[in-house]
Amino acid sequence: MSSSDIFIGETIGTAILILLGGGVCAAVTLKASKARNAGWLAITFGWGFAVLTAVYISGPLSGAHLNPAVTLALALKKDGISWSDVPIYWGGQMLGAMIGAALVWVAYYGQFHAHLTDKEIVGGPGAQATKAKAVEAQEAGAGPVLGIFSTGPEVRVAWQNVATEVIGTMVLLLAVLTQGLNDSGKGLGALGGLMTALVVVSIGLSLGGPTGYAINPARDLGPRIVHALLPLPNKGGSDWSYAWVPVVGPLIGGAIAAGIYNVAFA
Repeated sequence: MSSSDIFIGETIGTAILILLGGGVCAAVTLKASKARNAGWLAITFGWGFAVLTAVYISGPLSGAHLNPAVTLALALKKDGISWSDVPIYWGGQMLGAMIGAALVWVAYYGQFHAHLTDKEIVGGPGAQATKAKAVEAQEAGAGPVLGIFSTGPEVRVAWQNVATEVIGTMVLLLAVLTQGLNDSGKGLGALGGLMTALVVVSIGLSLGGPTGYAINPARDLGPRIVHALLPLPNKGGSDWSYAWVPVVGPLIGGAIAAGIYNVAFA
């Protein structure tokens, strides 16, 4: 794979991943969406199908890492990718994540405006203290639609939040490294894409409750930057005090998984 193939493949693939994954979060969250309140099952399966689609699109170009933690683990893996390719993968993943988040905004433009000008959601003169408003308020540092773009904890305990992301990412990478790689061992194969998508659904159902299961630094940081930049009315904060957790946790989890693989399987 050439450097241009890697960068283009990761950009396109990660953009598709975030467009479909962030899209299901928008569909479930925004008041004017037909899928409003579809629930956690819709989100977990939506993200799983997003992974599946993105892998099949980008796999032939870049091996479909789509996640800096995957790239790190494959660099640490015995006979893995070259360290010189890591910045190219990471650059494409971050750019793609930001493009995907921007496309979610375009696709749901009217719904974002309706949601963020609804007094039950954002408060203001004439607003009523409704249950809906209390639910939408979430954490003090997070705006009412931040969850469409990036993750946040239900209980803010830093060590536990990091540990949850480490554990979830470790499960993902152990599955990728032991079963999901293509013949070259440097990316996801066709069957590996399906397996990985199902593992992502499993992680979401079993381990996603505490933090929203970022398990991917680019998936969280890129859209969080877009949230901070977009001209959304009454969007609130981007919760930058938490932003390090879904970056550090998955990278640690990926490194641990690579170490386990090298000792036990390689």
